[in-house]
Amino acid sequence: MSDEYVYDEATGEWISPADAAAAAPVAADDGVEVRDAAGNLLADGDSVTLVKDLKVKGANQTLKRGTVIKSIRLTGDAQEIDCRFEGIRGLVLRAEFVRKR
Repeated sequence: MSDEYVYDEATGEWISPADAAAAAPVAADDGVEVRDAAGNLLADGDSVTLVKDLKVKGANQTLKRGTVIKSIRLTGDAQEIDCRFEGIRGLVLRAEFVRKR
C-alpha cells in the first residue's frame, strides 16, 4: 500500500490517488446545457438580452433591462455565462437573467 495522498481543493480533504482519478473534474463542454430565462438553449457566440435590471458589483454601473450582450461564452457551469460589455471586464451573468435574441 502506498503512503501517497492527494489534496482535493474542492472538499479540503486528503484522498488516495485512486480516489482522485475517479473524482477528476469533467471537461467544460462535456454535455452541459445552458438555458436562458425562457428555456432556450444557449451556445457560444449567441447574443442575449437582459430581462432584469442588474447592478454590477465593483463597476458602480447598472445594466438596464433590454440591454443587448453580444458574443457570449459558456463557462461549463449550467447557470453562468461569460461576456463582455463596454467598460466592464470579466462580466459573468446568470443565465436566468438573459433571453436569447
